[in-house]
Amino acid sequence: MNPILLDFPDQFETERLLIRSPKPGDGKAVYQAIQASKEELKQWLSFAQKDQTEEETEINMREAYVKFIKREDLRLLLFNKQTGVLIGSSGLHQINWDVPRFEIGYWLDTRYSGQGYMTEAVQGICQFAFDALGANRIEICCDEKNQKSRAIPERLGFTLEGIFLKDSVAVNGNDLRDTCLFAKLRGA
Repeated sequence: MNPILLDFPDQFETERLLIRSPKPGDGKAVYQAIQASKEELKQWLSFAQKDQTEEETEINMREAYVKFIKREDLRLLLFNKQTGVLIGSSGLHQINWDVPRFEIGYWLDTRYSGQGYMTEAVQGICQFAFDALGANRIEICCDEKNQKSRAIPERLGFTLEGIFLKDSVAVNGNDLRDTCLFAKLRGA
């Protein structure tokens, strides 16, 4: 079956969060969260290396919306249910619908870090992937040195399947990085 024909919700909730696909108009909130978190994001994420305008961020959100509809990539935005404020971004990427297998990526507005939001979001996204998308495998890949990012799959019972040594260029463009591969399987 062509994945574009798959019907599933474009949003769901956890205890404190509304998690939904990007929509036109989300660029401003995402831009502001990135700007507030730029220094921390630059350490780990390639998209944060280049300064983007608010307009470029809006274009990116609209492109992500199209990819969500086409089932090519499922970016998800994280909102505090009580305040409606955007607190981060996550999603299901590197999709293999034949398995189905997904990779979860994530970043949090640093103004909301240390409050368990990302752990809650990833747990909810896993539940969504297993229940609504029929996932058999969910992966999280992160730089071995990124302790905050590593703590999330460790807390949620993912298995560290391996550390790929010097497998990619670090975001600084000069060094090689080691990448941790965590996985969670259906029913495990």
